[in-house]
Amino acid sequence: MSKGNDNNYKMFVVLTIIGAVSALVLAAVYSFTKEKIEYEYRLELLRALKVVLPEYNNEPDKDTLKTKDKTVYVAKKDGKIVGYAIQSVSEKGYGGSITVLLGVSTDGKITGVEILRHAETPGLGSHIEDKWFKDEFKGLTIKDKIAVKKDGGVIDQFSGATISPRAVAEAVKNGLDFVITNVIEGGSK
Repeated sequence: MSKGNDNNYKMFVVLTIIGAVSALVLAAVYSFTKEKIEYEYRLELLRALKVVLPEYNNEPDKDTLKTKDKTVYVAKKDGKIVGYAIQSVSEKGYGGSITVLLGVSTDGKITGVEILRHAETPGLGSHIEDKWFKDEFKGLTIKDKIAVKKDGGVIDQFSGATISPRAVAEAVKNGLDFVITNVIEGGSK
């Protein structure tokens, strides 16, 4: 074996060992932090559910319906259903997908919208997280034109960033359509 082939073999062995050790370290870190990460995700979901749903006294993150591969969170007060929440995604954000959580009352009105994930431009598209913007959706029904005003809808877009509000409006409209069609009118109560 020539000296060049010997060096290549040693480099291959060293890189393989480094790769294996790195994989083991990552697996160990993941296993130690998995419960903490799941706990933090649950807290984030509970905080968002509290914002978008009418007052409830059950655990809507555990009281769910599975309909067409989607999870619908059911809010109850004293055993009576008061609303539903669902996550909806639009892939049309400026920075990629935007995930929203929207609440819907049993009579089909939007009770709240919360932005769960996005990668919009700070200072422009990130205004979708502003309270005034999210509050524009409250009280809207499937009969309202849920789109930005530039597209003939009822939602204000902001100067220099129409793409992000348009994506949020799309996600909200699709989520509302799903809840109305598959839960409220679909009889999955």
